[in-house]
Amino acid sequence: MTNDELQIQSNAQPWPALAGIIATVSVFAIAQGLSYPLLSFILQRQGMSPGTIGLSAAMTPLGFILSAPLIPWLSRRFGAGRTALSCAGLAALLLALIGWQQNVLLWFPLRFLLGFAVNPLYVISETWMIALTPPAKRGRIMGVYTSVISAGFALGPLTLTVVGTHGWPPFLVGITAFVLCGLCLLRVLPKLPEFDNGHTQQASVRGFVAQAPLLLFAVFSAAAFEQVTLALMSTYGQGYGSPEARISTLLAVFVAGNVALQVPLGMLAERQGSKRALRFCALTTALGCLLLPLSFNSVFVWPIAFVWGATSFGIYTMALIELGERFSGSMLMAGNAGFAMVWGVGGIAGPPVTGAVMELVGIQGFALTLGLLCLALAAAQGIQGRR
Repeated sequence: MTNDELQIQSNAQPWPALAGIIATVSVFAIAQGLSYPLLSFILQRQGMSPGTIGLSAAMTPLGFILSAPLIPWLSRRFGAGRTALSCAGLAALLLALIGWQQNVLLWFPLRFLLGFAVNPLYVISETWMIALTPPAKRGRIMGVYTSVISAGFALGPLTLTVVGTHGWPPFLVGITAFVLCGLCLLRVLPKLPEFDNGHTQQASVRGFVAQAPLLLFAVFSAAAFEQVTLALMSTYGQGYGSPEARISTLLAVFVAGNVALQVPLGMLAERQGSKRALRFCALTTALGCLLLPLSFNSVFVWPIAFVWGATSFGIYTMALIELGERFSGSMLMAGNAGFAMVWGVGGIAGPPVTGAVMELVGIQGFALTLGLLCLALAAAQGIQGRR
């Protein structure tokens, strides 16, 4: 399919297909958001050390990283729709195997395979989302999309408060979510495009890296920021003597800002351009890092955390918008696969690096590391803009 044909197909009545993709992503996010804390709780009950629990959790993003370069090839070889549907079914099967074999040693390969399976489903769905979005409304629609992802990941842990963490019920929720994910896709599949634009030699993650290194740095920054905040905010708060309940509430406010403000940020990108909006998000997030130590024990920390959550994840939203502006067809697929790979790298690298800085300089290494990362992104963006 040529770029012109893809654009015609994408612009022809995209709303039902977009709704189907958003529904797919929402149930996918719930399943993913549920699985991480569920498996951690089970491992804690089995007496596993924090190091073992963390290493087990790292298997899923490792699967993301190693599967990403294969996604463009899988989509060309088997078709995007068939690949996504197969991955939804495989993810449900793997989660069932994890629930059946509650053995920590078997969970290592199974969680790796789960990441390997769900990543193509996520990447292909996101690529469809970008390809189908009308350019004039890309900002707000991608804002809705990233808000849905964040809300789904937040709903996953909340589901455990209803079904508990014992026995099959929580696993059945996750399995059902992956099955629903496949059913949503199956319903809208005839309206969704393929991504072979005839330039397959360029449609690789390696080829995309050479064309858009700054976009990948933005994704790395957003991933590292999110994972560092979720992993180390408790340590940072304890340094101020804050109780666990207050720290948990602060993280909830952080996530709420993420969910609530992506659409306004997307509309800002429509008016100002994705590059300016990305720089705004990076600088505002860096400012939040500066204000956090000054406000942590005051009431001002709550609005700061709310905006901080929005703009830190807004970096990823802006990167998605710019990706859709610059690329199409098979290169769009390769770009999304590159995003997924770099997200996994950022998520794995961010917490240990920040933790090491905190050991060297104290708890303020938390805000220092994140602030310098965002400033480096804003500076790189500004240099590229001048060029």
